[in-house]
Amino acid sequence: AEITITDDSKDDYQYEEVSADDDLSLPEEDEDLSKALQTIEEQSLIQLISDLPQSMDDFFCNFLVRLGMSRTLDCFQTEWYELIERGELTADEAGLVPDVYTRNEQLETENLSLKKDLENYRQTVNKVEEALLKMEKERDFHRMHHKRVLQEKNRLVCDLKRLKTHYASYEPMLKQMSEKYQNSLTQKMLTSLERDKAMGQDSEFPVDAEGTLSFEHAKEHTQPQKSGQYQLSSILKVHDLAVSCLALHPRKNIVLTGGDDHLWKTWGFPDGNILLTGEGHTDWLSGCCFRPSGTQLVTSSGDTTVRLWDLSRSGCILTLRGHSRAVRGCSWHSCGDFVASASADCTSKIWDVNSERCRYTLRGHKDSVNSIEFLPFSSTVVTSSADKTLSLWDVRKGLRVYTFQGHVHSCNHATFNRKGDSIASCDSSGVLKLWDMRMLLPVLSIDAGPHAANQVAFHRSGRLLKQLFPPKTWFVLQSL
Repeated sequence: AEITITDDSKDDYQYEEVSADDDLSLPEEDEDLSKALQTIEEQSLIQLISDLPQSMDDFFCNFLVRLGMSRTLDCFQTEWYELIERGELTADEAGLVPDVYTRNEQLETENLSLKKDLENYRQTVNKVEEALLKMEKERDFHRMHHKRVLQEKNRLVCDLKRLKTHYASYEPMLKQMSEKYQNSLTQKMLTSLERDKAMGQDSEFPVDAEGTLSFEHAKEHTQPQKSGQYQLSSILKVHDLAVSCLALHPRKNIVLTGGDDHLWKTWGFPDGNILLTGEGHTDWLSGCCFRPSGTQLVTSSGDTTVRLWDLSRSGCILTLRGHSRAVRGCSWHSCGDFVASASADCTSKIWDVNSERCRYTLRGHKDSVNSIEFLPFSSTVVTSSADKTLSLWDVRKGLRVYTFQGHVHSCNHATFNRKGDSIASCDSSGVLKLWDMRMLLPVLSIDAGPHAANQVAFHRSGRLLKQLFPPKTWFVLQSL
């Protein structure tokens, strides 16, 4: 409460106005750091003081006083203090009168907490309900899927039983077919063995047929013209590189040529139309020859191989390997079962076409064998070699029968006449020699050098020899 003092007061005391906060303030001259801190602590303690709840006895006393119940109040106080004096009642046991507002706040806080828990439970229940609905849908889906799988399983079981019943009727037929198949395999195996046995069986060399080609048979052909009556009729370009060998078809007007371009070609004569072209060799061709039947041909090459070709397919049907160096020439026996080859490895070979193997290797020359040729309808071959000799061989035994010596340079080629009683040979100096098979001696020697002679050939009549040179051709007429 404020007290007002008027100015006309007769009191001699001097008053001054002091505010309520001045009790806690300090004079300016007394202020320092420690007192300022003490003042702040006291203010904090004042703020922390709160109203404590009223004690239980004061509450009852005030209640009885307010109602005017004095006698009851006296009885209460007498009994209350007696219990305290005897120690039967303590302040903790008496307790305090609870504050209604504080209790209301506590209840409100508990109410809010319970509402929040209730909301959380409600959300959890909603999520559980959604999960339950989802699981029920999945359960229904899997139940339907299970039913469908069971239906499909039952259908497949029925189909399987039906198929087993259906295929059971085929078992006798399959068993019969299996037996037929096994019999066929057995028959095929036996046939293959017989075929291999037949193919692997060596061919028999034919018996010499003396006089098969008589001189009278040779006279049936037209007489050869004189050398001056020959003239060039046409030039045919059939190879891109040099032509190295040539052969005539035994029955048709077809010429076979081989060249340094690794190809052989057949072309019609005299029009020059190319009929077939053979590819397969990897080096220059050195020799070519038709089979006596005219259906196949053989070629030799610098790639060390001899190849057999089928004219109907224009493809290689057999490759004969065995030479270690270039093959210089080849020849086909008149029976068609044997092929002879000459090589730069100083050997010649006799090949069996049916068994597809080398029957004999003819060894004896000391240098490259340049040519080889069968005597028609005979088991005799003649070879010419760079060792300056000619050799006669018996192919039935693979042995050399006789050696002709007389050339002083490398022999390039040797050939029989159709009668089989003479051999013509030429060498690298251009010398041509004619040898008598009966006397085994040279009967004629002509020096047509200085150029090397590559090949020599008899006319069908046996009265004309043709010798080939690199720059030109020479014809020598021989009277028999």
